[in-house]
Amino acid sequence: MPTTPSTPTRTPVTIIGAGLGGLTLARVLHLHGIPSTVYEAEASPAARAQGGLLDIHDYNGQLALRAADLMDEFHAIVLEGRQAMRVLQPDGTVVLDKPDDGTGGRPEVLRSELRRILLDSLPPGTVRWGRKVSGARTLGEGRHEVTFADGATLTTSLLVGADGAWSRVRPLLSPTTPRYTGTSVVETYLFDADTRHPATAKAVGGGMLIAPAPGNEIFAHRERGDTLHAYVALTRPLDWFDAIDFTDPTAATARIAREFDGWAPELTALITATDTAPVLRPHHALPTGHHWDRVPGTTLLGDAAHLAAPNGEGANLAMLDGADLAQALAAHPDDTEAALAAYERTLFPRSAEEATFEGVHLTDIFSDDNPTHGLLDLLAGKEVS
Repeated sequence: MPTTPSTPTRTPVTIIGAGLGGLTLARVLHLHGIPSTVYEAEASPAARAQGGLLDIHDYNGQLALRAADLMDEFHAIVLEGRQAMRVLQPDGTVVLDKPDDGTGGRPEVLRSELRRILLDSLPPGTVRWGRKVSGARTLGEGRHEVTFADGATLTTSLLVGADGAWSRVRPLLSPTTPRYTGTSVVETYLFDADTRHPATAKAVGGGMLIAPAPGNEIFAHRERGDTLHAYVALTRPLDWFDAIDFTDPTAATARIAREFDGWAPELTALITATDTAPVLRPHHALPTGHHWDRVPGTTLLGDAAHLAAPNGEGANLAMLDGADLAQALAAHPDDTEAALAAYERTLFPRSAEEATFEGVHLTDIFSDDNPTHGLLDLLAGKEVS
């Protein structure tokens, strides 16, 4: 008597981390009928601020959103005009003023809004909030045990570490840990800038500002309305920052501002006039080309796999990793290991590619006599936003 072919049983996927990469993975898995559960340390979607603007590129991040069938939702949250760019010298001289003419391939969105559309696209209960992972261990035969901070455990035969720079899943695959890059940023915000700080608002313009110098850089974005979000970058050892008391916002901003003595006041106001306490964010990175031998039943994506200093690509690559992994699992319904191996064959060379503009530290392309010369030469040869 003939038998009817059965639908392959899909192995449920356990995802650690509800960042953009983990959520993209869960979304694309859902579209392919593959069950997943995402475990996230944060107590809720609103537990902390999600960062500022992201430029989502048409050659990686948008490909992931297409795979997730979320392009309409994406277009609805794009902030028009934010692909404009201005480059200023420290004395305030404008050396580049590039408008957003609407033809760029890197529209800007708020990270929080991008995360929201991914969360809204998932079945209720997919994300388990307040589930902080403390460790993971291999049980053999492709099975792994995950331990949570409250002592609870779960066992899974398909574990994905999407848990960022200090991943608790990474040690299952690799002993490598991130190292300090030598540069940290101090994050600030100016609200109602067009009214309260018009000179600074004019300096930033409608999109992104870069004010570079060797060892010191100021980046700023115009976010929604007249909010200015700045990243003040300093190439200093960690112990230099340790000597600053960031629990005293006034003293901390004054100390950081001293490193920019002589800069134009419309630029230093991004430090001294901040409406929020300055937040220190050291930059760490995994070695370029970080990879691992195939370990049954588990893999990594995003910063857990290929953490780099902020370079415009991290969120885009994390989402593309998630989409690629989901599609590989869908393409190999009867062979999880074949799916993970196929995914990693794509992942490793992509994350090791030579950096483009977004991967170049601006301090590496300056000359002391003309600190913007190398940057402008680079910009002349490619479109950036």
